[in-house]
Amino acid sequence: MVHTTGKPEPLDLSHHFSHVTKNRGSSAVKDFYKYFRIPNIGNLAGGLPNNNHFPFDTLEGAAALSNRFKPTPNQRVDPPAESFSLSPASDSLTTSHVVVPKTSGNADLLRKIDLKSALQYGTAQGYPPLYSYLRQFARENMHPNVPYAEGPEIILTCGNTDGFFKSIEALSNVWVAGKDLVADRQGMLVEEFCYMNAIQTGEPRGLNIVPVKIDGEGMRASGEGGLADVLERWDESKGKRPHLMYTVTVGQNPTSGILSIKRRKEIYALCSKYDVIIIEDDPYWYLQYPSAATAATNTPGKSTSGASPPDMRNFNAPNSSGYAFLDSLVPSYLSVDSDGRVVRLDTFSKTVAPGCRLGWITAQPALCERLLRITECSTQQPSGFVQSMVAELIMGPHNPNGRGGGKDDLGWKTDGWVRWLEGLRGNYERRMQIMCKIFDEGKQLVKSGRRQSMSEEWSVVDAVPMFDFVWPLGGMFLWVKLNFETHPLWKKTSHDKLSRGLWIHLTTPKYLVLVAPGSLFAATEEIRQEKSFSYFRICFAAVDEVDVPGMSHRFVEGCRSFWAKKRLEDIDEDMAEDVEQCLLAIHMC
Repeated sequence: MVHTTGKPEPLDLSHHFSHVTKNRGSSAVKDFYKYFRIPNIGNLAGGLPNNNHFPFDTLEGAAALSNRFKPTPNQRVDPPAESFSLSPASDSLTTSHVVVPKTSGNADLLRKIDLKSALQYGTAQGYPPLYSYLRQFARENMHPNVPYAEGPEIILTCGNTDGFFKSIEALSNVWVAGKDLVADRQGMLVEEFCYMNAIQTGEPRGLNIVPVKIDGEGMRASGEGGLADVLERWDESKGKRPHLMYTVTVGQNPTSGILSIKRRKEIYALCSKYDVIIIEDDPYWYLQYPSAATAATNTPGKSTSGASPPDMRNFNAPNSSGYAFLDSLVPSYLSVDSDGRVVRLDTFSKTVAPGCRLGWITAQPALCERLLRITECSTQQPSGFVQSMVAELIMGPHNPNGRGGGKDDLGWKTDGWVRWLEGLRGNYERRMQIMCKIFDEGKQLVKSGRRQSMSEEWSVVDAVPMFDFVWPLGGMFLWVKLNFETHPLWKKTSHDKLSRGLWIHLTTPKYLVLVAPGSLFAATEEIRQEKSFSYFRICFAAVDEVDVPGMSHRFVEGCRSFWAKKRLEDIDEDMAEDVEQCLLAIHMC
């Protein structure tokens, strides 16, 4: 159906709702809340505690100014690393003082930020001022070109893990082996290496976890093991063809690729053809690195997939976000979502702090309505403390007793919020460049020696490739491929033992580097056994910028010393020490 705007109505996807989700009605208690808003109503109906008995009179905190961190360019630069590393990471450490007052005289519920309302029972949709702001920001600034009529709706969550759990709850039924028919088993498509929490959420529900091959961008649309191949050749003896897809399209976790618009359109067309709902988890959306696109094509550290980096330009046509930074980011699947089959997860975990446990889902209104019903009977709205502080920081006060972020205490506003995101991107991009440069210089083990023939002697230099890596176009990680086939012990022990041996070796006192083994991200046991031993995920974001060079060099030196091991006994010694350390830690606990 076409709307009067000329845009199509989003599809009715209710046939994908779980049995429980279909049976959910609106909360009788929450429906009652609309009457609480009648001015001067004598409320003797609700079970609300008296707000004068809340022990907090104000909620206060020193907060950064939105321009604290220096941004990096929105377009490709060449050469990248030198220009970034020489610029200071901070403009100023000046702070503002954010204050959420006990009460606000503002009668507008969408502008009223105070503890009286924030700490009281509220609607599951989210704290009205913050919900209203994020809805506008999502529709007008993040996703100004959603192609279906009336645009998307949002609902606040307790972070992306919560958002994903509720999405799976809404869109899949629990299946129990030995009890339910195999023909009724539902499935979820994932990248062959993916975020482990998605697997750990889906598997206990009995979902068939179906891996799709990836390349330097992320999920492949075509080719052997690509999405088209998986869906077209689906074996129904395994259950139903998967109707869900979980994907991280920017800074893919763990491989750090960015899915191009061309690839998104190809994958979306397949999802539309086979009626698949896309759950797009996008915590790293603002962490897109134009400089890595140049570095990846000009250095030996480029993606081994051969995929071209996405074009960094103004993507928001015809409607601009109003901000050059946001326009430069590869847009969400929502930008091509003509059917209304995208459920997007956003979070404050990477932009404010993980402990906030605050995020939001963006999807077509009918899907958000079902998610709202789940929220009403589970978490309800996120913490009022967090919502009110974030609202005051960004939106600013609408009464004389409150104080927001910014030098004038009036809040960051959207200009400041976008400037903060730019600065965060800049800080993480600088870290990425520093680590990549050191890894590029150190990934080969250089050996020199002399060789002699019958008539003369000459010096020989051999370069042994210990590891390679993909320059991360987004996200927080380097995905390092270890070339264990060049190790002296490659043919004398198992691949897993070499991988485990290096992982333990890096944690020893001389190197003290902890990395994430690839096995943590393998979508299936088959993938874990077949190739996960070759990969480490390394996070450049968590450590301070001044510590990145030292840790990067320690990783390189740890690899070099490990490649110098020529006896299995040397690896066994490291593993024995690791066991002793574990036993000591258990004893101390």
